[in-house]
Formats: sequence, structure tokens, C-alpha cells
Amino acid sequence: MSSKSRVRKHNQSAMSPLLRALTYSRTAHEPVTSAMLLQCYTALDAFRHGHGSRNLHMTLSRHLLVSQELARLGLGEDVLSDIESAHAAMVQLDMREHDEGAWALQDGEYARLCTALAILDGQLFVASLSEIASAEARMIEGLMRSAQVQAIAEATV
Repeated sequence: MSSKSRVRKHNQSAMSPLLRALTYSRTAHEPVTSAMLLQCYTALDAFRHGHGSRNLHMTLSRHLLVSQELARLGLGEDVLSDIESAHAAMVQLDMREHDEGAWALQDGEYARLCTALAILDGQLFVASLSEIASAEARMIEGLMRSAQVQAIAEATV
């Protein structure tokens, strides 16, 4: 037998026990997801009544991108086309605002956004805070890549 003592290295989690407990706790989960949904439905209501704004557009678009990332993470892959359809409605809304100065949704756009927000609601209900944070991080990475590509394209023109 070897006289050398074996040192066991314990794999330390990247997440503290407290943070892990909060991440997977439904008590911490509900206020976060409720706030996200409240922002979405507030923006939707403002657009429905012609009282939208650039900030509300960005907020709603950002949450739709999170929904898209949650779907890609396995939470609603089958409804990805509905989320993309809602993105298209947001693009149409943005173009109309540029052309006409109006932040108002048309009936079809409103219906597509309602569908997408119902999907997001279901995703947020089953997702852990860790999955939501991962989706948000992926959304931000995507936006940063898009901005870099656009900056390169503008520099070459």
C-alpha cells in the first residue's frame, strides 16, 4: 500500500446553495415571472389602444425573444412559428410607426401577440429561473451579434 494520502477534490458548484435554492424556488419564481408578464400585457394594452411607445415596443420585443429562446431550449419548440409570427407583427407595428407615426396594432397583429403571450405565460410557468436567465442571456448574445453584423455591414457600405 502506498503511504501517500489521497486528497479528494470536491467539485464545488458554480452556484452557492442559497442561490441554487432561490433559483429553483417557486416562491422566488412567481414575482419574477409575474413582473415579466405584467410588462408584456401592459405594453400589449397600450398598443391595442394606440398609446404605445418605442420603450414599450422594445420591452415586448425583448420578451418575445426570451420566449423564442425558451422554445429553443425545449419549452415549446412546437409553437416557435407562433412566436415568430408575433415578431413579424412587431416589425409591422414598427414600420407603421415610422410611416404614419402611430403605435397602434391592427386586429390580426393583436391576435398573434395574444397567442405569443399565452405561450410565454405557459413557458414561464414551467421554466426554472435558471432556464429563464439562460434564455435572457442567449437573447442578449443574439442581439449583440446582430448589432456587430449590422455595424460591420454599415462600415463596408
